[in-house]
Amino acid sequence: MEEKDFCVGTRIDHEKYGEGIISQNGNLTYKAIFVRGGEMEFSKMNAQFTVVEPSENTQDDGRPKLDIKEFERTLTFILGKYNAIENRVALGKKWEGGTLLLQPANPELKPKEIPIETFFHKIVMMRDRLRVLEQNINSSDSLTDEEKVNLQQYITRIYGTMTSFNILFDDKNDYFVGSKL
Repeated sequence: MEEKDFCVGTRIDHEKYGEGIISQNGNLTYKAIFVRGGEMEFSKMNAQFTVVEPSENTQDDGRPKLDIKEFERTLTFILGKYNAIENRVALGKKWEGGTLLLQPANPELKPKEIPIETFFHKIVMMRDRLRVLEQNINSSDSLTDEEKVNLQQYITRIYGTMTSFNILFDDKNDYFVGSKL
């Protein structure tokens, strides 16, 4: 197979991992960052992807013009475009600065106070991880369509269980939503 050479910043599409961008061009390998698959390394001899958009940031000798700061800005833009960067979700204003108090039934035990922002962050991270799990299920080549549907239904029920926490969110677009009958 013929060895290919692409510059850092080249947008690519891979059958399994979807769209990504070449982040490193080594002597024998490429490293690419994919929205669905994270960072992957490919041999230049067996690189199985198609170029979506070649990098325009190359010098005459083929080396990239991008310095590391420019690459970081480009990568942040691309990951943001495909919602691969953790989205900022606003805590409801009435909860800002508040605490969550867990009071044991036994009066001899001390209650536990947790800053509401800490609790809220954990809820948001759980939601984001469920979304990544959904994406991985949908892009899986090893699952049948029936298995994908069953797993999706299970995740939908998890979202339904989490609707109690919607009171914490400022924007209704950030709410957990279960199945609607």
